[in-house]
Amino acid sequence: MDVEGFHKRLRELYSPPENQFTLIDVPEIRFAVIDGKGNPQSDDSADAVKWLYYLVHLLKPLVQERMGKRFVYPPLEFLHWADSEEDFVSGRKDKWRWRAMIVFIDWITQEAFTDAVAEVEKKRGPAPKTLRLENLHERKSVQIMHVGDYTEIGSICEKLYKEYLPENNLKPNGYYHEIFLNDPDRTASKNRKTVIRQPVELIVSGSSD
Repeated sequence: MDVEGFHKRLRELYSPPENQFTLIDVPEIRFAVIDGKGNPQSDDSADAVKWLYYLVHLLKPLVQERMGKRFVYPPLEFLHWADSEEDFVSGRKDKWRWRAMIVFIDWITQEAFTDAVAEVEKKRGPAPKTLRLENLHERKSVQIMHVGDYTEIGSICEKLYKEYLPENNLKPNGYYHEIFLNDPDRTASKNRKTVIRQPVELIVSGSSD
């Protein structure tokens, strides 16, 4: 994908209306990812985030060579799920699973990625075992922009799962997804922007689900 096409795609996917659920068709996107278990606010997830940004920073010159001043650091993203739906819905985060992710533009090759990992390991030690490039194709999804404190996200999710999806004959069809558009250390809580996304599918008439 060319630079303009890449940016256009991200603008569409990462700029939903605020406080309004919308449907969008999400294309296949490639990410650098790291998997983990337990509370997403744990030290393990913090280390995963650091590793992802170590790689982005190291590959920045390669990206800038093609993108020039148009280069911007991609946002941090997380998928969340649990082996038991009840553990996820009830917020038992110690039983959750998570995947920390950052978009990697298509023309960064596997070879360049592998070389970057090896280079970071020289300074930071062994990479997380689950670090890899992986494509994600969420397809039909519901998303919304939340501006405000992260603690308010729970009430939005409650409306999503208990009101919007049932009222529109939809059900989840993939992992719950959060995209953090600001650095929380540099952004006041009232100004933090988070895209909340849930892949969905239509409930087939007569289904027992």
